[in-house]
Amino acid sequence: MVNKELLNLVEQLNSSVSCSVRLNELMSGHTSFKIGGPADVLVLPESAEQLKEVLHIISRAEVPLTLLGNGSNVLVRDKGIRGVVIKLGNMLRDFYENDDLLTFGAGYSLALASHKVMECGRTGMEFAVGIPGSIGGAVYMNAGAYDGEMQNIVHSVKVMDRQGNEQALTASELGFSYRKTNLQNSGFIVTEVTLQVPVGDKAAIKAKMEDFSRRRVSKQPLEMPSAGSMFKRPPGHFAGTLIDQAGLKGYTVGGAQISTKHAGFVVNAGGATAADVLQLISDVQTKIKAGVGVELQPEVLVIGEE
Repeated sequence: MVNKELLNLVEQLNSSVSCSVRLNELMSGHTSFKIGGPADVLVLPESAEQLKEVLHIISRAEVPLTLLGNGSNVLVRDKGIRGVVIKLGNMLRDFYENDDLLTFGAGYSLALASHKVMECGRTGMEFAVGIPGSIGGAVYMNAGAYDGEMQNIVHSVKVMDRQGNEQALTASELGFSYRKTNLQNSGFIVTEVTLQVPVGDKAAIKAKMEDFSRRRVSKQPLEMPSAGSMFKRPPGHFAGTLIDQAGLKGYTVGGAQISTKHAGFVVNAGGATAADVLQLISDVQTKIKAGVGVELQPEVLVIGEE
């Protein structure tokens, strides 16, 4: 329910910033899972300047603020999100090259960025060719695949705090670890990502990317809504293999299903709710813990009102 304070905030945003501001917007239309209740207020800035203006206004209002990339690695609960959601997927898609550094706006598609790196004759980002989402979100989560990770190629980032102040952070300041960075608890918004990637053979780079793409298409349920790989890789194991061996491939709760194509993915098989997905996750965790003593941890971010 949008209260008077939020309505006043929306009026300020509409009068001051020329970007889309929406009330009671279903987040199912803004996530790759196609799941999620309403955000009280959804703001869609299209530039760093607009983002800065939006943050200045919101910081004075003291309302809850949630930041979203392009919604590809997130599950929004069914009650939705209170306060303001800023979705960054529409903005910051610029690119420039400076000597041995390649810089992307944080909203640049990760998959397209991998192609741009290849076009520049540089290697190290082949692993990202099929990963959905933005490059800013990929840094935030230290995304990776096929033994590659963002931490191996990030030189530095530019960030904005929740008052709209900007600063630069080096890779060492980001605290990279498996699917984690210091950014996740910092309140910072990534606005620009600079990569340092070595020169390579363009034909070899292209061949490697094509191989990774073929593997993804053949093994992953790309044709169905999901949030990507659901569980982190447990030490010494593969989550998908453990789930498959437990006989859970195809296991269903409501509209949520363990993919029949790859057991590491939970898909929206039709009309799935966040409650369906969360119950399925819990069931899988319980079964794997009881069977082989391994605790599976979700890789997907769960946000919204419980």
